[in-house]
Amino acid sequence: MNQKLYDLIEANPVIAAVKDMEGLDVCCKQEEIKVVLILFGDICNISAIVEQIKESDKVVMVHIDLITGLSSKEVAVDFIRNHTSADGIVSTKPALIKRARELSLYTTLRVFVLDSMAFENIEKQMSVVRPDIIEILPGLMPKVICRVCRLVEVPVIAGGGGVLT
Repeated sequence: MNQKLYDLIEANPVIAAVKDMEGLDVCCKQEEIKVVLILFGDICNISAIVEQIKESDKVVMVHIDLITGLSSKEVAVDFIRNHTSADGIVSTKPALIKRARELSLYTTLRVFVLDSMAFENIEKQMSVVRPDIIEILPGLMPKVICRVCRLVEVPVIAGGGGVLT
């Protein structure tokens, strides 16, 4: 359990999900945003993207599945750890979450809850990978989100709906 991250999110519940350079610039100017998820980039520019956000004194988590040029193998997590100043990763892949925890990175397991099988799989994944946070998508299902909150002992965030302007 990572109390520092939990306290930061509780005090600043809006988490920015940045999809492009324009969004990155807007996000860096928003003082109330303290945690940023990076949803774009490639192996050539991810370090610079992370550094730009870090200069704004924010916690940065890279959605490792969306970075062009990185594989879905655990070595991709090592790359993020060794070649960027990212604080953590986001992934749909339990093996990458597990490796990030081994490297003392913050972890967010992104879960698409599209049917009852996906919902039932959450409990299984929690016992194996133990992420710091679970992100539920789509985030427009309050009843499902409440059920997940009762099921797990880590913060749950909902994604896939908001736009920062």
